Amino acid sequence: MTRNRIKFVLRAILYGLAGAFLLLMFKPELLQDERDTSNYRPQNGSLVYSFAYAVESAAPAVVNIHTSKLVSRQQDQFFDDSLLRRFFGEQPEQRKQENSLGSGVIFSEEGYILTNNHVIQGADEILVALRDGRITRASIVGTDPETDLAVLQIKLENMPVIKLGDSELLRVGDVVLAIGNPFGVGQTVTMGIVSAKGRNALGINTFENFIQTDAAINPGNSGGALVNSNGELMGINTAIFSQSGGSHGIGFAIPVMLAKNVMKQILQQGHVSRGWLGLEIYDLTPQIRQAFGVQNMNGVIIVGVLQNGPADQAGLMADDIITHINDRPVGNVRAALNAIAQNEPGQEAVIEVIRNKQPLTIRTKVAERPQILSN
Repeated sequence: MTRNRIKFVLRAILYGLAGAFLLLMFKPELLQDERDTSNYRPQNGSLVYSFAYAVESAAPAVVNIHTSKLVSRQQDQFFDDSLLRRFFGEQPEQRKQENSLGSGVIFSEEGYILTNNHVIQGADEILVALRDGRITRASIVGTDPETDLAVLQIKLENMPVIKLGDSELLRVGDVVLAIGNPFGVGQTVTMGIVSAKGRNALGINTFENFIQTDAAINPGNSGGALVNSNGELMGINTAIFSQSGGSHGIGFAIPVMLAKNVMKQILQQGHVSRGWLGLEIYDLTPQIRQAFGVQNMNGVIIVGVLQNGPADQAGLMADDIITHINDRPVGNVRAALNAIAQNEPGQEAVIEVIRNKQPLTIRTKVAERPQILSN
């Protein structure tokens, strides 16, 4: 009896050891202490217990931006009366200082910072505060109001630099982190997923191709980083969809691949160069389709042509319906603007139109899109 009991215990121990060995071999994460994530680095396909690694990698390169500017205050209506001005004289213009907060991302060892144009627009002074406590003045290298991007520069030693990722590889459902300075409370990290890609026609910028995320983005986050679970920069946080001014789970970021192209041109030539034809175009509404007898057609209609502009010189006319640009279909105004802008100045563009219900192909040399000045 005793011998059988010993055999039973030994067999149970043997089975237990064998089970533990198999568990350790095929499911090692089940034996990991979830509280100890300090050295955890996410790998493809692995379960992530903490995003501390991503934050530690990216957060030092995310800065707080403080701007100030002097603005004129409206003169007291009391002095608007001409009779009172005769007695009291002209009152000096009243000016006050306005301050605002935002965020930015250091993307090179030379101290170049990527942020939103609206964060620094009109600023008389720009101060940048690093996570390590250092504060310094920044200068504006260049801006691109049509994508709401700006490049600043600071001069310090041993600056942290964020790792640039590839936003084209992002998928809907991927985990992302928003890092910035919401409401001026200090650097803050929020987590969410990619809700959608390629959002446009929102009326925020001229050229739009937003990453949508439900990671909480609030005022002060503008210009901050949207990173993936490896701490790689995926986008620049730009706007929120909200009627109250707070985060409602719909935020938008400019993809890093678009931002890289903008900042490359700013660093090389001081501004962004885009193609331009000198056209005023509208979307095809059902009423326009019916009036022109093109009910089943997609495209945009030309309503105005700048005299002596590239389109005018090439023979494009009002009431022409553009269907394709460089063999790419254009279904709305934004698609047409993007297709034109992607041409380098001096490059030839092939425009396919419908004129008087007849197809026509017109070749035109693209000029440079006039610069929008940032006030």
